[in-house]
Amino acid sequence: MITKNLFDKVLIDPVKNGADTLYVVSGYATAAMTFHHFESLKKNHGKQIKINLIVGMCPYDGLSFSNHKAFQQLASIDFPGYFECSYIIKSPQVHSKAYAWFQGEKPVSGFIGSANYTQNAFSKSQRELLISCDPKLGFDYFQSLISDSIYCTHNEIENYIEIYRDTYYSRRKKEQLEKQGIQLITSEKDDLQDLPAVRISFLDRQGNLPQRSGLNWGQRPEERREPNQAYIKLPSSVYKTDYFPPIAVHFTVLTDDNKVLICTRAQQNGKAIHTPHNNSLIGEYFHHRLGISSGHPVTKGNLLRYGRTDIDFYKIDDETYFMDFSVSARHG
Repeated sequence: MITKNLFDKVLIDPVKNGADTLYVVSGYATAAMTFHHFESLKKNHGKQIKINLIVGMCPYDGLSFSNHKAFQQLASIDFPGYFECSYIIKSPQVHSKAYAWFQGEKPVSGFIGSANYTQNAFSKSQRELLISCDPKLGFDYFQSLISDSIYCTHNEIENYIEIYRDTYYSRRKKEQLEKQGIQLITSEKDDLQDLPAVRISFLDRQGNLPQRSGLNWGQRPEERREPNQAYIKLPSSVYKTDYFPPIAVHFTVLTDDNKVLICTRAQQNGKAIHTPHNNSLIGEYFHHRLGISSGHPVTKGNLLRYGRTDIDFYKIDDETYFMDFSVSARHG
């Protein structure tokens, strides 16, 4: 029975033993976990594996828009050919958690137990257990569910399961954040009002936009940086709290214009939000929103002409956030 170091023992070590393909059945799963898994293997072992995932509780709970959108992006843009994701669409729903590792068609190792395919389940914040099992049985179980599932990239997915807006978050968590001294803002948008939110300024304490950091991190030709590289700098009043996940934990950010960014905290004390898959993704996103040519420096004037010099982050859950850069939000 495995109760400690689940992430390494179940999701990393089999690759050391030659496994290159993983079949997962999980009642609940997150796109942030999928990205975290891929990145951890690439960083520590330099290996690209294939992950096949079936999310089981969709007939009962549906799926959040942000997680669905992120799964689609992982399957079609970030890891095409290496990640496939399907949702169970027929009752009864599937609450099982099974992991089957293969090397090609050769079984390597398998696990079943309580841990969903989420970062919380494979972290120290929850107590979970998994036990070894015959990977062939895990694979057969995965195969038996395919006829009751649909790919996340299916054009008519919303006709089969409910894709709901990310509107709910615990009031208790909101109270906990306020006790930490975080100054939360209130949204005028009906579907965001119950979510804890913080406003992050792009400007420094003198009211200027940094020319070689933040949105302009890539403006360092002497270091041969890609000029669109950027990050969002967090003030100490935020990064010293648990509003965002710890350093190295990945989280999904859904934007007000329905884009998806997989992010993580980095730099000293976790003071910066990065897009680890490509540090230029945040820069490219804001260049597009501001109407600036790719690679050009961002100026305070660009922000003022757009209509705001800050951004709002709404916390949906510990792996999902909503980022609002709309002008209506700033002046609502």
